[in-house]
Amino acid sequence: MAHRGCSLALVFIIMWLLIKAKIDECRRGDVTVKPSRVILLGSTVNISCTLKPRQGCLNDSRHNKLILYKFDRRINFHHGHSLNSQVTGLPLGTTLFVCKLACINSDEIQICGAEILVGVVPEQPQNLSCIQKGEQGTVACTWDRGRDTHLYTQYTLQLSGPKNLTWQKQCKDHYCDYLDFGINLTPESPESNFTAKVTAVNSLGSSSSFPSTFTFLDIVRPLPPWDIRINFQKASVSRCTLYWRDEGLVLLNRLRYRPSNSRLWNMVNVTKAKGRHDLLYLKPFTEYEFQISSKLHLCKGSWSDWSESLRAQTPEEEPTGMLDVWYMKRHIDYSRQQISLFWKNLSISEARGKILHYEVTLQELTGGKAVTQNITGHTSWSTVIPRTGSWTVAVSAANSKGSSLPTRINITNLCGAGLLAPRQVSANSEGKDGIRVIWQPPRKAPSAVQEYVVEWRELHPKGDTRVPLNWLRSPPSNVSALISENVKPYICYEIHVYALSGYQGGCSSTLGNSKHEAPRSGPHINAITEEKGSVLISWNSIPVQEQMGCLLHYRIYWKERDSNSQPQFCEIPYRVSQNSHPINSLQPRVTYVLWMTALTAAGESSQGNEREICLQGKANWMAFVAPSICIAIIIVGIFSTHYFQQKRRHSCPWTGS
Repeated sequence: MAHRGCSLALVFIIMWLLIKAKIDECRRGDVTVKPSRVILLGSTVNISCTLKPRQGCLNDSRHNKLILYKFDRRINFHHGHSLNSQVTGLPLGTTLFVCKLACINSDEIQICGAEILVGVVPEQPQNLSCIQKGEQGTVACTWDRGRDTHLYTQYTLQLSGPKNLTWQKQCKDHYCDYLDFGINLTPESPESNFTAKVTAVNSLGSSSSFPSTFTFLDIVRPLPPWDIRINFQKASVSRCTLYWRDEGLVLLNRLRYRPSNSRLWNMVNVTKAKGRHDLLYLKPFTEYEFQISSKLHLCKGSWSDWSESLRAQTPEEEPTGMLDVWYMKRHIDYSRQQISLFWKNLSISEARGKILHYEVTLQELTGGKAVTQNITGHTSWSTVIPRTGSWTVAVSAANSKGSSLPTRINITNLCGAGLLAPRQVSANSEGKDGIRVIWQPPRKAPSAVQEYVVEWRELHPKGDTRVPLNWLRSPPSNVSALISENVKPYICYEIHVYALSGYQGGCSSTLGNSKHEAPRSGPHINAITEEKGSVLISWNSIPVQEQMGCLLHYRIYWKERDSNSQPQFCEIPYRVSQNSHPINSLQPRVTYVLWMTALTAAGESSQGNEREICLQGKANWMAFVAPSICIAIIIVGIFSTHYFQQKRRHSCPWTGS
């Protein structure tokens, strides 16, 4: 506010110096303005310019030409010793008028000038309010000035109190709407009345606000509470006390608190708290933000500003809820199997603290005693057990206060019951990065299903068991599930749907991806070998990052070298472990060029590397190519000499390259 006033004063000083320089002290004549040089907006003024004796043109006074300028624009002129002009429609603010004399064959001579200030009467100040910040603060008042007067305006603030005491303060700032009396009201007579009034005065008139009457309790706003702290008795979230310090006259407090990650506040009002309050229903192991505000009276006055925030984390409590556990089995040999357990983290509200470790107990049911007990900090665990017997596993999570209830699962053959296998399992992309898995219930035992488990993991050609496993559970009434977590675009996932019923399970599988494109490259042929008149094509798998989704087929293309005819091809359904395939359709002693491509649902890749082969056998082979299988029909015959002469140009002395 003060900075704005100083800037405005500097502008007025600069304008005044410029005007003084232009007027040049009016030695040659005078300019008069009637009724006044300060007028109300919309008023009319008469401006007169008169030459002093012997200040006109030297040759003949009849040649005197007086010209009146409004700033730099000529608005009137007259021949003689004086000029009169009536001016209307002046804008708010300052307008400069200059009178000049024009003589023959000479430049115009400045005679005199005048400023006319156009403004308005001050509006009545509105919304006068006063406040004293803290019991030791001073009384300060604010008000709304209304529209700008465009004139110098003085504001006078007056405060009247008991025993005819009166205080007064003035400000001459053009934008004045705040004054501090610099006095302190004391609580000796809290019900005593005080009256404040502000008056605005300029050269066109004055206006006063309505009186504002108040008491000590009405205007004193307490300072915000300070020294806020919290105590958890016996490190328990159920025994929480908030402490703070207040000014001596505070009667009412309001507390607000919320988890640090929430926008919604919990509010509590307390009376005569004396700087402490017990808080209930806080969540364990949660960072909270606390703030407090104060008030002197139940009905009068205003609340203090909110205190500075206190952030504190509540103590831990024993975990609730149970872990979601899943497992995989892998046969090692005829007598042993590997069990891999996986489980999901508890939610924050269930963990109720930092999970320090997980407790795993593996038990053989027929023996009835714990075989293996293990503590791990990971969310997975593996062990090797015999393939015989019935086994159960219990897994629980532990923090500093205790452990969750154990989750118990029976180790069974998840795909052992064919009658429980879900039917017609399919997977389609859905949404931005989701996969919708759909299935039909088992045909012969749909009512026996207790739940479905949908499992997915990235498809790796080598069957890497270290690839993260994901799963979700679905009630028996559902026949679809949306996979939306831990799914990346352009990655193929191996998806299993398990139907569980007690100690039995059935499963079906499919492949799926959330997004797909044509593969970025084709397979790389690394070897071609001839075996009894046929060739075996071997290739390297396409890198996962270049597959761009789930592969559906491979294609092996071949054509005679230097031939312009369309190549023939064999389409092979994609299988994860396959990296070779025989071709029985090549003619002996003909050089062929071979290459491969791969296909997703989005299209076909570019071709891989090219290799050449020339069979040394004597049989003649003809190829019939079907969409999904290569069919070779062997035709045994004796070729004429003429036929071999025609083919001699393709003959080769080697077996392959």
